[in-house]
Parts: sequence; structure tokens; C-alpha cells
Amino acid sequence: MGLTFIDVIIANPGNPRKTRKLSLLVDSGAIYSVVPRHVLRQLGVKAHSSKTFTLADGSEINRKMGDAIFKLDGYQGASPVIFGEKGDSALLGTVSLEALGLLLDPIRRELRPLPMVLGSHKPPPI
Repeated sequence: MGLTFIDVIIANPGNPRKTRKLSLLVDSGAIYSVVPRHVLRQLGVKAHSSKTFTLADGSEINRKMGDAIFKLDGYQGASPVIFGEKGDSALLGTVSLEALGLLLDPIRRELRPLPMVLGSHKPPPI
């Protein structure tokens, strides 16, 4: 099994012209994306909350959360983001992938468009 890294542009939702290109590990097992704190601060992304996360060894850590825009190959989506600290891996998680309309093909280890399904609201037959 290999690792998949992808170059993504991160932007500040309040000022989308402020951007930074990063190489992130695509982690389909991670819910949220992790971007280094100093990058988010350079972009002017502000933390709006903090959450406690459980690590693989069972220990807990607390991280600040904010929102960012992710851009990749013509796709764009807004997503929550974790302010990464020293030692944290920079990751592209599933919420950001779904916001981009993409999914990770686990066999080919590449990103593919996410099938978009929209339920219609039809009145029931009488």
C-alpha cells in the first residue's frame, strides 16, 4: 500500500486571493484536514473553536479549528481545517475531499470525481 500526496491550494475564505500551495497526504481515514498553523496564520485564517482528538495510542490532544478553501485541478470547496502543530502530519481529510467533490480510489491511489447524487422531491402518488 502506498501513500498519496497531492498539491493543493489553500485559501482564506474571507480573502480568497490569499493562497498558499501545499503538498498534503491524502488520508481517507482522517475526517478533517490538517494544515500547519503557521500557514493558516500567514493566510489570515482565524480559529473559531478547538476540539479534542484521540491518537492511535489512546492519548488525547487539543487542536484549534478554523475554515479554509481548498482548490485542486479546477475543483474548489470550503472545509473545516485543523491548525497543525509541530509534529503533526499535513493531511487532506475526507470532509475536504467531499467538499472538493473528490474521492480517493483505494486501488489506484488517485483522486476521482465523487458521484453526485441528489434526491428529488416528488410528491407521493395518490
